Amino acid sequence: MENGFNRLKVKMLDIVSERCVAILNVKDASELGVRQQDRVRIMGKRGEIVALVETTSSLVPPGEVGLVQNAYEKMELADPEEEVVVVPAEKPTSVDYIKKKLDGQPLSSEEIFAIVNDIVKRNLSDIELTAYVSGVYINGMNMDETVALTRAMVETGETISFDRGPIYDFHSIGGVPGNKITLLVVPIVAAAGLMIPKTCSRAISSACGTADIFEVLAPVSLTIHQIKQITETVGGVIAWGGAVNMAPADDLIIRVEYPLGIDPHAQLLASVMAKKKAVGSERLAIDIPMGPGTKVPDYATARTFARDFITLGEHLGMKVECAITYGGQPVGRAIGPAAEAREALAALEGKPSPNSLIEKAVGMASILLSMDGRSNSRGLAMEILKSGKALAKMKEIIEAQGGNPDVTSDDVPIGKYTYEYTAKRDGYVKGISNRAMVKITRAAGAPKDKGAAVILRVKEGDAIDPGDVLFTIHADNRKKLQDAVDIARKTDPIKVEGMIIEKVPAIHEM
Repeated sequence: MENGFNRLKVKMLDIVSERCVAILNVKDASELGVRQQDRVRIMGKRGEIVALVETTSSLVPPGEVGLVQNAYEKMELADPEEEVVVVPAEKPTSVDYIKKKLDGQPLSSEEIFAIVNDIVKRNLSDIELTAYVSGVYINGMNMDETVALTRAMVETGETISFDRGPIYDFHSIGGVPGNKITLLVVPIVAAAGLMIPKTCSRAISSACGTADIFEVLAPVSLTIHQIKQITETVGGVIAWGGAVNMAPADDLIIRVEYPLGIDPHAQLLASVMAKKKAVGSERLAIDIPMGPGTKVPDYATARTFARDFITLGEHLGMKVECAITYGGQPVGRAIGPAAEAREALAALEGKPSPNSLIEKAVGMASILLSMDGRSNSRGLAMEILKSGKALAKMKEIIEAQGGNPDVTSDDVPIGKYTYEYTAKRDGYVKGISNRAMVKITRAAGAPKDKGAAVILRVKEGDAIDPGDVLFTIHADNRKKLQDAVDIARKTDPIKVEGMIIEKVPAIHEM
């Protein structure tokens, strides 16, 4: 110790953390006047870092400071026994801006950039990041703030610049299981000669994301160079956005939103549009599913989303068109990674396929074709699908991404362990719970287990007799199958009603 209690020996801890974390003995922390989640500046002979404080009474002895792996590496210590100077450090100014949003005040573009930049650099603690998300959820953001947020998310990550254009794109805001239409939209649009570099997500709370589905057919973890090269060569790509560093703040924010079960309106807008702007999109079609169990429960909310997406696009120099689509029940009949990949391939192959899948995919593709000035865009999209041109283009995309271009729908296996869930009464299918179907499929192992699936045997309006199979659960092992069956029995996800709902007055037995 020299001139005060601030010279400590460094101890490297075998702990992996995205943030720079320093672990101090409680005695040293008290002497320094810092508490957990405060910050300290650590200065060595070669390097200097600011780290979040955690305290311990046993892991690190007095006179030492424990550094997690990334913090230790950033210090570039001259030798393992080097002493460092540890002093209290101020919180980032962005914390004051977060408090401002919690108070319901609008933020300037500079303040928003500071917050996003600190999120990306991992300068904010989980508590501070949660406070930011909560502030946006409670008090919202006006359009100027949302534009600034979107631009900040783009500027703090990597972007793609194509050598030619225009660049077309498609996005669904999600909430409906079985929505595998990207696997039809991309090859239809690319087969029409347009460029569509589709980056997509893995499952967060859904049964599976588009990346989980397409991964059954080809690798989706592509570099920015690969996305650009494949798009410019083949016309289309279906890549996992998490493999590249485009709008990286979004993934960090989602980690906080998910356990809270919230999705702030402005953040959702910025999340979608930042990733589209980063990939160079100029003309964008957005699918807004509406219905019970989705992110958009009613028509008024759907119209608000559409209006805001279009306005935000104008500020960003992007032409946006939105489609409000029916989301009251799953799209198609397959839910789960391999099952959805198989159903999409079957539709491309011209095999009998659910009308909801074909109509929705063709409808969304036709919006992009009409944005290119194509006449009879819906008829053109349907012709590309029915003629096999979309299938041929999908084979090119699969091969370009490192998959087997000769794969067919018959080659895609799903879970071998099955259970048939049957109807207990006669009547008509009144409704199918999207949320329950997601819970069942995830219990069966999705998205990690590619073979986990629910295959619907009925849809809304179908007539049902007692004992009819309503859906089949597939799993890759017996234990997960039983877990899924238990969830199905608890949730009873398909509502069957007769023509007579209730007798009034009720007849009671004496």
